[in-house]
Amino acid sequence: MDTRYLQTFREVAKWQSFTRAAEVLGYAQSSVTTQIQIVESEFGVSLFERWGRKIRLTREGEILLGYSEQMLSLLEEAHDRLHQEEQLTGTLTIGTVESLAAFFLPPYLQLLRQEHPQVKLLVVPGICSDLRVGVREGAYDFALILDRIVVEQDLHCINLGEVELVVVAARTHPLSAEKHVDASQFASHNWIFTEMGCSYRAMMESVLRDAGIRVDTPLEFGSLEAIKQCVAYGLGLAILPRIAVEDELEKGKLAVLPFSHPDIRVYRQLVYHRKKKLSAGIRRFFEQLANSSVDKDGEQDETV
Repeated sequence: MDTRYLQTFREVAKWQSFTRAAEVLGYAQSSVTTQIQIVESEFGVSLFERWGRKIRLTREGEILLGYSEQMLSLLEEAHDRLHQEEQLTGTLTIGTVESLAAFFLPPYLQLLRQEHPQVKLLVVPGICSDLRVGVREGAYDFALILDRIVVEQDLHCINLGEVELVVVAARTHPLSAEKHVDASQFASHNWIFTEMGCSYRAMMESVLRDAGIRVDTPLEFGSLEAIKQCVAYGLGLAILPRIAVEDELEKGKLAVLPFSHPDIRVYRQLVYHRKKKLSAGIRRFFEQLANSSVDKDGEQDETV
């Protein structure tokens, strides 16, 4: 039986009026009458009797009211408990790469804090290989990485879509005037890379090696801002996610070279341990990330 019928029964008993109960519940009076009839039919008893112009509970109605109060109270308690379980508390530790921490995550973190004001957010930057290890060891609740799609037995990997990588140069760089650039044209040009272990750095170095280009002493920085500044001053080329250089491109500080390669592709991915129990709040956060506007190319290993 629908528990809403018991709620209707409780309101009629409280007000001793079908009309008043209908007003409080926002139902038509005929609907209230029908629901009470259904309850009476379910138990095979009369719940109300006429007393002059009013109604009052029968003895059977009084007994059922007691049980109804207990059942509805338990349902309300369960609802409150489950609502509390949905609320994130304590510290949520998220591992991620710098570009996503700076240029993708902030609006989602803001929404997470609004929905779960008691949670403390700890965002830890790192390189993809270290972030995967951190998820395995429990250092992070989950990680958001940029990498090729890799299937791993102990980790769930949710593909959120491909992220565009671009080779950037100073506006005055000679290659910026080319209509098309292939890897062989990077010979004799300096490179400014993110730190060792970065997925797309490794991809770019592999492409350069395949083209016969040796990069002996590249500049290396752990900071995207440092890399962009050095590129803007003509100290070398860099490969970075487009989202990280949009502002500099718009202001004319950097130029994107017309270069692409099939072996240089990365995907924004959520990674968490297969043994990790996800609360309702975390699942909702994952859904919000999955509904971002990035096109999803490539296969998705798991759904939220």
